[in-house]
Amino acid sequence: MSDASPAAIAARFLPNRPHYYYARIKLATDPIYDGVAGALDGCHAPLLDLGCGIGLFAHMLRRHGIRVPYHGVDNDARKIAAAREAAARSGLDATFETVDLAREAPPAHHGSVSLLDVLQFVPPDTHAGIVGAAIDRLAPEGRLVIRTGLQRETVRLRVTRAVDVFSRWWGWMNAGPQRYPSRAALEGWFEARGLEATFEPLRGRTPFENWLVVATHRGGRA
Repeated sequence: MSDASPAAIAARFLPNRPHYYYARIKLATDPIYDGVAGALDGCHAPLLDLGCGIGLFAHMLRRHGIRVPYHGVDNDARKIAAAREAAARSGLDATFETVDLAREAPPAHHGSVSLLDVLQFVPPDTHAGIVGAAIDRLAPEGRLVIRTGLQRETVRLRVTRAVDVFSRWWGWMNAGPQRYPSRAALEGWFEARGLEATFEPLRGRTPFENWLVVATHRGGRA
C-alpha cells in the first residue's frame, strides 16, 4: 500500500463504482477522517470502529501512520463485504464484522472506540446503551471518539437531517435519521462513568451540524 493518496484509497474499492465515487467525494469534502485520526494521534490502543461502513476509516488511519489493530463493525452486511474485499485487495491489516448495534452488544474489546455518524440512525432509546457499551470497552489509556450532530435548533442541523434522509432514499444507508443526541445527554453519560470530554466543531467547509467529541478516563489521556 505504498500509494496512500485519497485517489489511490478510493481506487481500492473498485470495481464497485458507487463505493469508489463515495470514497472520492467523502475524502475530498468531509474532514471526519483527518479529524478523528488527529484525535487518536499518539494513542497506541487497539481501535474498535462502531458503524464502520465500507471501512474507509481503516485506510485513512494507515495514511496517517496510525497502525493500531483495527476491528470494524456495521449492521449492513453488504458494506462489511465491501470493506473486507477492499482490505484484502490492498493488503490492509484490518478485520470486519456484521453487528447491529441497535440490537446486539459490540464485540469484546479493550482499547479505543470510534462511533462516527451512527447515533442518529438508531432509535433514540438505544443511544445510552450504545454509548455505555462503547465506554465499557474503553481501556484506561483509550479514547472514545464520536462524530455526530447535536440536537439543537439550527439551520445546520436541518441541512444535516436532509442529507441523512437523502442517504436513506438513495439507498446508501439502510435506516433513516431519527434523533441526534444532545450535548447534555452525552456529558451526563460521560460524567456518570468518570470520563471527561471535549466538544469541537468538525464541519470543515461543509454546511453540516457535525461535532467531534473525544472522551477519556480522567487523567487517562497523554
